[in-house]
Amino acid sequence: MNLVFGLSVDQHIKSSQELRQVEQMPSDWVAHKVIDHIDDLSERFIAASSLVVMSSSRPDGIHDVTPRGDPSGFVKVLNPKLLAIPDRPGNKRMDTFENVLGNPNLGLIFIIPGHRDTLRVSGKAALVKDAALGESLSINGRPSELVLLMQVERVLCHCPKAFIRGKVWEKADWPDTSNVPSLAEMMKAHGELAHELKQLEEGVKDDRETNLY
Repeated sequence: MNLVFGLSVDQHIKSSQELRQVEQMPSDWVAHKVIDHIDDLSERFIAASSLVVMSSSRPDGIHDVTPRGDPSGFVKVLNPKLLAIPDRPGNKRMDTFENVLGNPNLGLIFIIPGHRDTLRVSGKAALVKDAALGESLSINGRPSELVLLMQVERVLCHCPKAFIRGKVWEKADWPDTSNVPSLAEMMKAHGELAHELKQLEEGVKDDRETNLY
């Protein structure tokens, strides 16, 4: 037996060789599907996407993952090697922006509501402030003051199995969320806040309704 993070397990896999003793190598269908630019097919996918999940690395090496959502096509393809991602009002933590200032590596998964396939893009990011670019990314007349640029290095399509298994778009199979804690509940508990829960709930609701753009 092996002890991993305090848990006793049969085997702690520590090498690619050990991994491939459990899982075979991928087929040619998926092994060679990575390209280094946004082609026409990828651009059409991005144009339909209204949700992007973004991964960046903290200075301590721990990864942060955050969603970004807007009307379809909000991530702009400036050229086959360059994407522009707008910024919108948020909680001002700026985790992703702070991360890329120290480590520019960035990963994206583009999601289209109701569509099971996804698109993965990764590369190097830079944070910029540019009036013309920000204006081109406006929503409701409000420009994006900051813009995250990504220099594309890897692009690959991703199979739908996760969305099929999770029944993500099958409303009849969605789980009961009546026992799921609210954002305000988690903020109060995790931040050890003295505020009344009702006050926090009202603050979250007001921010959601008045501070989207």
